[in-house]
Order: sequence, then C-alpha cells, then structure tokens
Amino acid sequence: MKRINVIIFAFLVFVSCKDNYQPREINTITVQEFKMDSVSIRAIQVVNAHKVIYAGSNGDVGFFSDDEKTTFTPIEIKYQDSIRPNFRSIASNSKAVFALSISNPALLYRISGGKAELKYSENHEKVFYDAMQFFDDNKHGIAVGDPTEDCASIILTSDGGNTWHKIPCSELPKSEEDEAFFAASNTNIKTIGSTVWIASGGKKARILKSDDFGKTWQIFETPFIQGEGPQGIYSIDFFDKNNGIAIGGDYSKPLANKANKAITNDGGKTWTIVADGQNPNYKSCVQYVPKTNGKEIFAVGKTGISYSNDGGITWNEVSKDSYYAIQFVDRNIAWLSGNNKLGKLVLK
Repeated sequence: MKRINVIIFAFLVFVSCKDNYQPREINTITVQEFKMDSVSIRAIQVVNAHKVIYAGSNGDVGFFSDDEKTTFTPIEIKYQDSIRPNFRSIASNSKAVFALSISNPALLYRISGGKAELKYSENHEKVFYDAMQFFDDNKHGIAVGDPTEDCASIILTSDGGNTWHKIPCSELPKSEEDEAFFAASNTNIKTIGSTVWIASGGKKARILKSDDFGKTWQIFETPFIQGEGPQGIYSIDFFDKNNGIAIGGDYSKPLANKANKAITNDGGKTWTIVADGQNPNYKSCVQYVPKTNGKEIFAVGKTGISYSNDGGITWNEVSKDSYYAIQFVDRNIAWLSGNNKLGKLVLK
C-alpha cells in the first residue's frame, strides 16, 4: 500500500455566487495495489467500494473483492477457438455484465449468474472494438470500434443487451482516412440520459454525438493533437450534458503535453485546450470525481496519476504509478486497472 501526501494547490478556484463548491483539502491519497498474473486490464466496472468487475487480455473476465480478504473470482467462458480473446470493453445494466473483445472475430458476451452467453460476433479483417457503455435506462447500450468501411463501427442494443445490431454507414458521419478510436481504457465513450459522445484519434481527433440513443449523429472538430496514428483523444468524461473533458496525447511520445487536454461547456460542439505545455502529459483515462460539481478530476496513464480541483485548468501529479483506467465508486474511493494489476485509490 502506498500513501501519497498531497499538497493542495495554493491557487484554489475562485468561487462565484453561482458555484458554491469549495475545493476540499485532501491530506492523503492512498493507492493499494493488487497483483495479478499475465493479464492486461483496460476495462473495469465498479460494483461497490469492495468489489469490481474486470475484463482483460487472455480471455480473463472476473470479479475482485477486498471485503475481509482479497479474492479473485474468474468467470468461466467457453470459447469456441483455442485463441483466447482480448477484452478491452465492459459495461453493465441492472441485469447483467457485458464484455466485448477487440479483434477478429469480435465477441460480445452477456454474463449473468456466473454464466456467459455469446450475444454478438463480427468477422472482418479490420474489426477492432474499443469501448462500450449502457445508457441510463439500462435498455439501450452502445459499443464503438474502428472503421471496417468508411465510418465508425457502432453497434446498438435497445432490449437490455439481448440483441445487437450494427449501424450502416449511410446513417453515420464519414470517417477520415486513418481516423480511428483507442481501446485504452473503455472511456472514449460517455452516455448521459439519451445522449452519447464518442472521441476519435489518429488522422483526426473528433467528437461524434447523438442525442437519441444513437439514431442520428453529429460530428465536431477539436483542437486536439492529431494527424498521426498514436495521436488524439483517448478518454472523455462529462459532468453534465454541457460540461466535459477530453484527454490523451501521443502514446509514442508519453512525455509530450501539448494540445492533449481540452474542455467543453456546450455539450461537445466546441473545445478549448487547457494546461497547454503543462502536465499532465499523455493519459489514457480521465474521470470526474462524483459530487464535486465538476471541479475534481483524476487522470491516469502509464506516466502516472494526476489530479485537478478546478475543472481541469490546473493539475498536480500525485503518483508515478502506472494505470490504464480509473472509475469512481463515490467522491472518496476509486478502482484502478493496469498491467498485471488492479488498484484502489482512497482520498482522505
């Protein structure tokens, strides 16, 4: 277990009459690490403060609990092929957990009661799925992948995950050549209500948006770093339907920090670069801390863990520990995932 003393920013946020949130004083951040063998975990789904579901490489899907004792409980999935799939997407609704593998063939499993059932598969030499989420109604769900034609690969469900269908390119904005998506943390997609945002990278770093569960779409440009394969937006989060944050950069240049962080206050139509030329550098996941009025944010990646208490304008590095993804339980506890490990972050 690691305890990190945090010096709270001297330049605290100016609090207006409209915004009565006062940045809290966090004295310590504790990161507890739980080692695993030969598995890279980029997708987690929080259950509660003592349990998390994970999906990783080598076909590994399971539950981890630290209640009383640490316990890994794998979920047995009967694969039809000797090659075990690499999972980088996970989502849940009120009835089941869903895990989606990245590449040919893409396999989407519904997991309930410890049993896994294949619900969707896709065979194509270019297939590569990146992220998945359910909407607030628990009936509609969405997953995004790299283009197999001239548009994003997007599959939808409207019956709680029992059936899935792929949107034809005639109903989606066209992708630029070499524009794709990053399967870095299962967080380049975000849903609120009936709205979904999806972030791209590579040749172009753009935001796809739908306000009607994926029936109709808009696409918006961003000032993010873009143009090369490893450049672009790796992760997005929204505090509400207007205010959001995007983070990423260049995976091949992890210390670079130009044009890799941006915020929006108009629902993703326009974006403003923040902390340009300042840390954090490349990050694979960004998340708002719940019940902090969109002010407290954590970003994680192979370069460490960073924290903002002013909505992403300024940041402090709080740990050099490498993690791919973070997901909060509440305003004080979050689960982390990485290479051969899970983690638990506690704010005090």
